[in-house]
Amino acid sequence: MDETKYIGLEISKINNMLTRKFSKSKCKQRILDTTGKNGWIIEYIAQNSDKEIFQRDIEEQFLIRRSTVSNMIQLMEKKGYIERKSVNYDARLKKLELTYKAWEMYDDMQSYFKENETTMRKDISDEELAVFFDVLEKIRCNLEEEGGK
Repeated sequence: MDETKYIGLEISKINNMLTRKFSKSKCKQRILDTTGKNGWIIEYIAQNSDKEIFQRDIEEQFLIRRSTVSNMIQLMEKKGYIERKSVNYDARLKKLELTYKAWEMYDDMQSYFKENETTMRKDISDEELAVFFDVLEKIRCNLEEEGGK
C-alpha cells in the first residue's frame, strides 16, 4: 500500500469536513442563501469598512477572476448583501458596501468562525501554527508560479 500523502487530497478532505460542520451549524440557518466565498467577501468588506473596497480588491484578495467576482457581486447585490455606490472622483468606479442584512450576517459568522478556529487550533502550538502557515504560503506561491493564480 502506498503511504504517500497528497497535499491536494488532504486539503480537500479538510475542506469537506469544514463544509459538513458548517452545514450542521446554527449559523447556517441564518445565512442559508449564501455560499462560503460570499461569507469571506462579506467578512473582508466588513473588516475593511474604513476603506473603499472595489471589485478589483476582491479579485486580488481572493485570487478570483474578474468575471467570477462580477457574477458573485451581482448575486450578492440581488440577495441584498452588497450595494454598489459611486465615488465622487471617478464615475467609472463603484465601491462595495455592506447592507444591514450583511452586517447582521457578519456578526453571526464572527461567532461561528471564532468557535471553528478554536476547534482547529486545539492542541497545536504557536510554533506548529507558524510552520503550518509558512508551508501554506509556500504552496500558494508554488501554485502561483505555475499559473494557478
